[in-house]
Amino acid sequence: MRRIAHLDMDAFYASVELLRYPQLKGLPVVIGGGRRREDDVLAKLREAYPEHEWSEERLHEIPVDFFPRIAGYTGRGVITTATYAARQFGIGSAMGLMKAAKLCPQAILLPVDFDQYRHFSREFKRIITEIAPVMENRGVDEVFIDFTEVPGGQREGGRVLARLIQKSIFDATGLTCSVGVAPNKLLAKMASEFNKPNGISIVSPDDLQTLIWPLPCRKINGIGPKAEAKLQAHGIQTIGDLAQRERFWLMENFGKSYGAWLHDAALGKDDRPVETHSEPVSLSRETTFERDLHAVRDREELGRIFTRLCEQVASDLQRKAYVGKTIGIKLRYDNFQSVTRDHTLEQHTDQAALIRQTAGQLLKRVDLSRRIRLLGVRVGSLQKQGFTDAPSEHSQAQLWGDLSATD
Repeated sequence: MRRIAHLDMDAFYASVELLRYPQLKGLPVVIGGGRRREDDVLAKLREAYPEHEWSEERLHEIPVDFFPRIAGYTGRGVITTATYAARQFGIGSAMGLMKAAKLCPQAILLPVDFDQYRHFSREFKRIITEIAPVMENRGVDEVFIDFTEVPGGQREGGRVLARLIQKSIFDATGLTCSVGVAPNKLLAKMASEFNKPNGISIVSPDDLQTLIWPLPCRKINGIGPKAEAKLQAHGIQTIGDLAQRERFWLMENFGKSYGAWLHDAALGKDDRPVETHSEPVSLSRETTFERDLHAVRDREELGRIFTRLCEQVASDLQRKAYVGKTIGIKLRYDNFQSVTRDHTLEQHTDQAALIRQTAGQLLKRVDLSRRIRLLGVRVGSLQKQGFTDAPSEHSQAQLWGDLSATD
């Protein structure tokens, strides 16, 4: 029998921070609002406690009272993740810190440290592939694993192997994870949420009606808020309700392709393989401003940010050895409305100057009379470098063109 596992690290960023600051275990902690800089942390410690010789190895000695709380926070910071203690107050990922401050003012605020998270991400994935080599990377904190042909992968429906992987990750890193094992990726991802944190859930084909059908439709990965609202408008609340609808009716009301997929998903059907390698569709960079910016009054600041985003995307492309030909921008206005525009070049590129020039032209196609909350740049239609001809590098003078002239 096909056995596919979905492994999800428990509150990954927060858990990594608790390895560094074990004194915060059990407390409401949120991660976000800025990036961690080692020098800043140590400088503040030395100022507050000059009698100690502080170093990264002594961070576990920091008094809890030293850590900043989110009470009274003002700004545009967004929560990346939160400990389970913080989640009890209704705090969650992507929530604004100002809102979180009202829900739990005593929560401790820590900056993000992506270098550290990437380190532990590589480590837990290395451990998995030593035990079960067929693994699909789904992000920094989750993977799919094919248990089917792995020794012990069928025992107790996959529970024995899942327990071994859990223990191996914890012994090596001190981090916990939750695992769902099922006949396919769709059901495995749902199962990994059943018993968090540090749990294992097994779903067999016979469990469909009892474990899956009572769940709300949004629990199916691929059903978003708009689709859920449309389903509810038709009286479809649960996955079981969805499974009772005829395939043709779903195709007629939700489109041929999506309707057919909805029908299969409700019946627990998913033939997708666990892919050990996949090419990215696009690379992007975006930033949310601390205050809303205006294209005219804040032209110089916007120009610097816009150029930096283009440079960052170009650097990502070059580092990963990709080139792209579809350049896109994303704006979010002060009323939270988002707009996107894109343009496809004749040739692929990884050069910041050309990306900046093209993205600047796209700004002419959006409303710049309103204040802007977020700005992003994307490069799509990617190919590996060397498989297509890319244009020569444009001059750096173009890269620093005046925002008013190109945008």
